[in-house]
Amino acid sequence: MWNIGLEQRREYRRRGAWIDYVQQAREMAEAKVEHPWLRTAPSHILQQTLRDLDRACRTHGTFGVLWRAKQRWQPSFRFPDPRHLSIERLGRKRGRARLPKLGWVIFRWSRPLGGSLKSATVSRDGKHWYVSFLVETGTAGPAVSLERGRVGIDRGVAVLAATSDGRFFARSFITPGEAQRYRTLQQQHARTQKGSNRRKACRERMRVIVRRVRDRRRDFHAQTARHVVDGNGLVVLEDLNTAGMTATARGTSAEPGTHVGQKAGLNRAILDKGWHSFELAVRSRARHTGTAVRTVNPAFSSTTCPACGYVHPDNRESQAKFVCTSCGHREHADTVGAKNVLALGHTGHRAWRPRRQPVCEAPTSAKPQGISAPTAEVGILSASADGRIAKSVMWDVTRVSLHET
Repeated sequence: MWNIGLEQRREYRRRGAWIDYVQQAREMAEAKVEHPWLRTAPSHILQQTLRDLDRACRTHGTFGVLWRAKQRWQPSFRFPDPRHLSIERLGRKRGRARLPKLGWVIFRWSRPLGGSLKSATVSRDGKHWYVSFLVETGTAGPAVSLERGRVGIDRGVAVLAATSDGRFFARSFITPGEAQRYRTLQQQHARTQKGSNRRKACRERMRVIVRRVRDRRRDFHAQTARHVVDGNGLVVLEDLNTAGMTATARGTSAEPGTHVGQKAGLNRAILDKGWHSFELAVRSRARHTGTAVRTVNPAFSSTTCPACGYVHPDNRESQAKFVCTSCGHREHADTVGAKNVLALGHTGHRAWRPRRQPVCEAPTSAKPQGISAPTAEVGILSASADGRIAKSVMWDVTRVSLHET
């Protein structure tokens, strides 16, 4: 359904037209009369696939969305209507769920639901199938307070995360034995024929190792996010374009790239650390603690002295050694980068205290605009130099300025 819908959208775009989700869903209902295989799947699953495709095309463009190949895509489908879902607990570790057109499915009960059921998603990872339930707990998120601690985080290749208070978080996600085994499987995979059973079996053994590494990385990201987020009201990260930083340097036959091997090794190291996955873990944890997460431009953060502000490439002597050539300040280079990131996160986002009023916090969006202290007391109109009238209105959490001509 994803590939058919994507091809239809591309054909419309080639003709200069546009098709949206509503029209595709209507044509899918009409196509069930001619194609019996469409009637075997629940309608909600097909509709959710078209909704995801519509969101992807609006975000990345119709020709920027990739096909779902059989070798790379793992099956995943979502049941969005809770009225058609039922969950029963069979024991301490077993339960069953009734899914439309699939009947009762037994699963391992790993954690309590803790809320009202909203949807269910079934996915496959290797030879194992998983089901996840989206529930609504009904609890309100905690209030954000920037009066608590603040921390900056510098992501790197040698160390996954270095904080501005001097902490380091790093570990290896693959053992030496697994790395050797994976290289051997890669060699065996290269000698097999395409489409053969031996090739499929070799690929499945490789996926087992990759799945173990991925689970360890995800668990480490969740634990690290808990350490850096809990107890802090503000977490500042670098705004990194991971996709662009891990692009190949191979170039073309007319203009071949330089240092291709070194760049490939750097790309593997960045992807192994999982910078983007770690940022998602931090934002996910921040929603539970009410912490504000912001991203800043990382330019010159590793070559700026946090003591005197002097910027020079020679300040960073090596990957881990930072010595300011102006004031002689010495510190770990990753810690210096985290301190500079935290300082950039404070710029324009400090909490301000109006006269005879409680503390008002800054906006909590990922990339908020800078705010400044009010020019007059709250609730009093004041005229600016250009003739505009500004009125400051107090809200529970943030300050809102209404400008009128």
